[in-house]
Amino acid sequence: MCLGVPGRIVRVWKREDGATMAEVDFVGEAREVCLAYLPELGPGDFVITHMGFALTRVDEQTARSTIETMREYGVLAPESGSAA
Repeated sequence: MCLGVPGRIVRVWKREDGATMAEVDFVGEAREVCLAYLPELGPGDFVITHMGFALTRVDEQTARSTIETMREYGVLAPESGSAA
């Protein structure tokens, strides 16, 4: 099952084969994501990904609201340093 957790792009680079890649922070877990469908994105942008591809850009407010809702419903762990 895919959860659609928003992630923030930390850095972008091109692989030797020309694919645009990004390191994306998903609530403290870094993953490599392909930006083939959204090559204009850069550090600081928020994305929703599936199967290693960024599919949708979301604004920061939407990303933070989605993450908070997922925490409220127990889908994501509470934020580090938060009281349980």
